[in-house]
Amino acid sequence: MTTQRQSDLRQEVRDLARAHGFELCRFVRPAIGPVHTKALDTWIRVGMHGEMAYMAEPERTARRKTPESMLDGVRTVICVGMRHTPPPYSLHAAEHARDRGVIAAYAHGHDYHEMMKRRLKALARELDGRLGPHAQRVYVDTAPVLEHALAQDSGLGWQGKHTLTIDRQVGSWLMLGEIFTTADLEPDGPASSHCGSCTACIDICPTRAIVAPYVVDARRCISYLTIEFRGFIPHDLRPLMGNRIFGCDDCQAVCPWNRHAQAPRPDLLAPRQENHLPALAELMRLDERMFRERFRKSPVRRTGRAGLLRNAAIAMGNSGDAGFIPDLLAALEDDEPLVRGHAAWALVRLCPQQRRGEILERLRYHAGREAHAGVRQELDAAIKYTEATGVAS
Repeated sequence: MTTQRQSDLRQEVRDLARAHGFELCRFVRPAIGPVHTKALDTWIRVGMHGEMAYMAEPERTARRKTPESMLDGVRTVICVGMRHTPPPYSLHAAEHARDRGVIAAYAHGHDYHEMMKRRLKALARELDGRLGPHAQRVYVDTAPVLEHALAQDSGLGWQGKHTLTIDRQVGSWLMLGEIFTTADLEPDGPASSHCGSCTACIDICPTRAIVAPYVVDARRCISYLTIEFRGFIPHDLRPLMGNRIFGCDDCQAVCPWNRHAQAPRPDLLAPRQENHLPALAELMRLDERMFRERFRKSPVRRTGRAGLLRNAAIAMGNSGDAGFIPDLLAALEDDEPLVRGHAAWALVRLCPQQRRGEILERLRYHAGREAHAGVRQELDAAIKYTEATGVAS
């Protein structure tokens, strides 16, 4: 294929990608460099993947290092980026809305997995007639693909110190996807880093999860804790979570490259007002049916009702607002152990001196009939501390 024909074809693919909602589109060979593979090995070896056991499965790890294994005969990876709307409020405003929960901006609307995969498949169908005989597969965060590494090597953007992909023009408020194809498209050059000496993302992280530039310890990351982690959140991390109930945008919100980021028009994820700082009390009163209805087609459904209410209970406990006590007392009766256990912790955080006796009585009552070992531990810890001090640590 002539150089001019390659250039024309690459531009045609980019134009098609843009028509399907992917503002960014670059091309790369299916290969991962040693810097990324060594970083992955170290991250897994020291256990920073937490309870995401699938990340450490040898077969999946091998496939992440060898993207050519994702499709027989693959020659090109088409990397795309879809922008989404930044948070419509400041970090300061979110932190001080103590009666409300903070949901990561990408989850304010439709589930990007479904939206992007549908559009990537439509793009792939159009490419069938443009690229000649070829095979292809599409991926959106659903396969063992080191998407940020491929994005950087394709020139789509560089991997920032918070490990997310940054583009100089649009910043990092974007989601990534890939089309693996056997068609031979000339690759773009890699992106250069423009983080310089900036450490804003590292400094702002509430739980100090960015343990070094380009290294995030998932076990401390609020996004992991509120979404992926299914258990009782460690006590030392709960106060640091503030009112973040699904993901965390802090590292992106302070990034200088996002200073002038604008919302895409239109935003295909269609953010909904009800997900902008939702009222914690309303969330805590959701039953299973209400939860499914409220978060239908939303990424928030990934936590399940139990996970979201667990996170809301922690946010209530961090609020300093004793007005949440009735909701938390009611949550001690919830069917879900995660909700009962974290409600007990939150009650201790909010317990005013004048209500100590009443709350102690309720905690002892529930401890006497609780069958779940994890919840009993939470109740026992709450009782002991309230007996000793009457206030939260």
